[in-house]
Amino acid sequence: IASPAMHLFAEFDDAANLLAANPDATTISIDEPVEIPKNQHSRQQETGREEDDELLGTDDSDKTELLAGQKKSAPFWTFEYYQTFFDVDTYQVLDRIKGSVFPVPGKNFVRLYIRSNPDLYGPFWICATLVFTIAVSGNLSNFFIHLGKPTYRYVPEFRKVSIAATTIYAYAWLVPLALWGFLMWRNSKVMNIVSYSFLEIVCVYGYSLFVYIPTAILWIIPQKVVRWVLMIFSLCLSGSVLVMTFWPAVRDDNRRIALATVVTIVLLHALLAVGCLAYFFDAPEVDFPAPVTPTLNGTIGITKSH
Repeated sequence: IASPAMHLFAEFDDAANLLAANPDATTISIDEPVEIPKNQHSRQQETGREEDDELLGTDDSDKTELLAGQKKSAPFWTFEYYQTFFDVDTYQVLDRIKGSVFPVPGKNFVRLYIRSNPDLYGPFWICATLVFTIAVSGNLSNFFIHLGKPTYRYVPEFRKVSIAATTIYAYAWLVPLALWGFLMWRNSKVMNIVSYSFLEIVCVYGYSLFVYIPTAILWIIPQKVVRWVLMIFSLCLSGSVLVMTFWPAVRDDNRRIALATVVTIVLLHALLAVGCLAYFFDAPEVDFPAPVTPTLNGTIGITKSH
């Protein structure tokens, strides 16, 4: 009977013969389990962890992506720098529009929708759409009001487009600029004030104007009561977005200053809505002169119109 020692010597002889034939060969004992090197095992764990971070979007991956974006930021005089402000997909824009039309009490619009990726794409096109909607609806409203009058001759007022564009874009840029400067000044006085960037404030104001687009279309209805009810309803929706966004930024400030800031924001927003409704839709009616008809005896006769 062969002893275990003889088996070991035989196995050793076979390994020696194999190494003699091929020095680069590697021998593995059947009795011993194959061990994975520790560094290779840790690499596999790190690879799996990175894949999980990419799929789940954990904090580490978000921080890495944020740092990478900061390192790759282009200079402000290049086109690539401003291209980042329009880097937003359709789902994000629709989600932010829905958040501006249906505000949720207790939810901050900036933290919930804007802070991850503030954009100028939505505010720019919302303002452009609102400009043409107000101008076209104002002309149609004027047409329907005077429709049927024999002395009325419809003439499209293209100047309303330029007036609407100047008013809306000035409001959407100058008011956020003033508010941003005021918040920065108060932030130097009071340390607990929440700070918003200028791009975030412009984004909030731009999306808050979306509700006026369907409202301007409904303002074609030639009933003043219906128009003013629609205006108040839209003002409450869009104004509540601004109040719930900027009240947390000033509530830790002096009580009077905080209330005055919020009241000023609401008053400027209401002034825009009332001004657009009063100028483009509720303009006073113009008395059109009656047509002049010559008579047979050379005198001029005036036909009265009622």
